[in-house]
Amino acid sequence: MFDSPMSSSAYEVLRVAADADDESLRRAYRVRLRETHPDTGGDAAQFVQVQRAWELVGTPEARSAYDRGRGSSSPEWGGASAASPAPRQTDTRPRARSHGQPGGWRRERYLGLIREWVGRGVEIPDPYDPALVRSAPPEIRHILADALAEEETARLVSELGMGYTVWHDVLADRDGIDPEQKIDHLVLGPSGLHALLSEDFGGPVGVRRGEISGPNVIGSPVTELVSRARVIARAAGVRFSGALVVLPDDDVLDAITELGKVRGTPVALVTRSALTTLLRRGITGGREVGGTELFDIRTRLQQRVRHV
Repeated sequence: MFDSPMSSSAYEVLRVAADADDESLRRAYRVRLRETHPDTGGDAAQFVQVQRAWELVGTPEARSAYDRGRGSSSPEWGGASAASPAPRQTDTRPRARSHGQPGGWRRERYLGLIREWVGRGVEIPDPYDPALVRSAPPEIRHILADALAEEETARLVSELGMGYTVWHDVLADRDGIDPEQKIDHLVLGPSGLHALLSEDFGGPVGVRRGEISGPNVIGSPVTELVSRARVIARAAGVRFSGALVVLPDDDVLDAITELGKVRGTPVALVTRSALTTLLRRGITGGREVGGTELFDIRTRLQQRVRHV
């Protein structure tokens, strides 16, 4: 929590100024508890977020530590494009076959937009500096958050093992020209062929009429993912076993939420920590593949997949 470019600060979750006195902070916490408590009609995911915010700033010691780190410490947002070299790979276990650069297109998009936003000719020593990122408009921060989400999903699916094949940043535009029309990941294994969307909306989300809902949700992510999967299915002559929307653990209450079929494709929301479990067992209603069929699907995709 609070480690994403899209995340609200603990103070923003509690809806209080960062320089509020301790009594004002406590009052704000009590108000937010009443507003978000499930027993009074509130949202359970937001209720948990309020409690975690209080853990970070609810005591003088915790608040002092949080304030010292706020705006200056962050996860490794720079990733592979940061100045420091990537750590050496010490895990020798067999990995899933992987094609494409996860998060690469969104990384490039973010770098172009952040430089344009700052202003041409202005030097940016570190485009991933937390203070700079958090000051940027939400649409720019969302692009970086999604790039990080894609990279984390790629790390997780690589651990599925050599029986799986993964394609990242797959173009799914009928005309083959719009990089916005892409699928973040295709994962093929014994449980079937799955289309994955890696998302980070910066806070709790819910489900309404089979679609993701929330204050930061734009468009119809589930519908768009299924539509893009159908483009790939027609082009390669394959069938998808499921479509998965991968979300941060704190953004949904249940690790796996199956939404039933959308246009004939089983759909589920899944937390990052439950992703590999779901991909190994398969989604309800999804079709397993094996033997020569698995090799045939992999060959078809290899011949048809284009990366953005």
